[in-house]
Amino acid sequence: MVEADTIAAIATAPGVSAIAIVRVSGAQARDVAGACFEAVRGGALRNAHARRGWVIDPVTRARTDDALALLFAAPHSYTGEDVVELHVHGGAGVVAAVLAHVLAAGARLAAPGEFTRRAFINGKLDLAQAEAVADLIDAQSRQAAGAAAARLEGSLGRALRELREELSARLVEIEAHVDYPDEVPEPAPGGLERAVLGQLKRLAALLAGSGAARALRDGLDCVIAGPPNAGKSSLLNALVEAERAIVSDLPGTTRDIVEDRVAVEGVVLRLRDTAGLRRTGDAIEAEGVARARRAIGAAELVIVVIDGSQPLGADAHEVLRDTAGRTRIVLLNKLDLGDDGAREFKRSSQANGALAGSVRDAATIDAVRREVARLGWGGGAIAANAALVANARQIEALTRARESLEHARATLETRAPLDLLAMDLRAAIAAYGEVTGETVTEEVLDGIFSRFCVGK
Repeated sequence: MVEADTIAAIATAPGVSAIAIVRVSGAQARDVAGACFEAVRGGALRNAHARRGWVIDPVTRARTDDALALLFAAPHSYTGEDVVELHVHGGAGVVAAVLAHVLAAGARLAAPGEFTRRAFINGKLDLAQAEAVADLIDAQSRQAAGAAAARLEGSLGRALRELREELSARLVEIEAHVDYPDEVPEPAPGGLERAVLGQLKRLAALLAGSGAARALRDGLDCVIAGPPNAGKSSLLNALVEAERAIVSDLPGTTRDIVEDRVAVEGVVLRLRDTAGLRRTGDAIEAEGVARARRAIGAAELVIVVIDGSQPLGADAHEVLRDTAGRTRIVLLNKLDLGDDGAREFKRSSQANGALAGSVRDAATIDAVRREVARLGWGGGAIAANAALVANARQIEALTRARESLEHARATLETRAPLDLLAMDLRAAIAAYGEVTGETVTEEVLDGIFSRFCVGK
């Protein structure tokens, strides 16, 4: 990728729409726009002003579309370069023709994420903010969008730059003393220890929010489990509002795991319907049951569905026992057909908090949704500014920073030579820089921006 190139791409989602945007960025963006756009009243484009005119073929000068052109002049644009946007009608043929004109006028097609990568290179965003752009685009709930927006504001980058600056100042004191012991006094161990302990406390707070941030971005791993023919597949279909799973009165219909994603009261669930849990001599069904048990073991939330119309059998007691102590919702289903099992369950020691009803009843589904929200993260009320560390790359880097600082604390406690402490501080500083982008490699950048769409 050559940053001197002028790049272009469609910045809006594919499909028919009222308006689509073709974005151009780079040193030649104004020239490219000048070759492809003819303003109604003439004159050059003005910064942050929309001009109406015609998109034209740069070769034949034939008119393609009645459009708007907007200039965002460097350095006050998203990429930090001159950016021109052509707002055209959203038909696929029109959009393709406009992009072809722009490329014929001297731009090249942008790589995935190249606009945001240029924003990072030009200092408009740090790397954590760049990752938040992708999270914001992918957000499937208001809570996820709010957390991504908080990261996009640069809160994480600011926090880590403060930590880097504090450690860097301490490192300068240590290295000055090591290099010039006769002229520079040794830094007070108490001050160094307070700095290290303070950093560890702030890191603990950042990492504590990483689980919530991951759940907001990726969703909670939620498994629907229970004996055969209890209504698990019907519940999945009701939650996703589609016929995703086969529903049958015959037990053992679900042989493999059926997966879908759905936002339930602001909580994104990676929802999985599993085979009915029972002992069986059928080899295929037995494999489905084994997979279901593995899925339950890895789940963050289990929705246990029991047939509440009939006395509880051995399979029902087993799944209730196996999921006890887990984060779970117990739904006593099929109460439209009877309540023998529900009354039996209410007399048991596990009766607290169970839901009772029928998956055919909208009120029951609403109750399940409310309980998902309550267990997910307090009804969706997670504080966005507590979910700043959002992905495995950031967690891994900050975990290494914490390990280096723990080692630094041990070094201070044992009164080891200060040059050993300097090594620990350098490692922590480098780990902070990996999150914000100061010390990141090209390979890491390639991996991050490859998951972006082409127009962003």
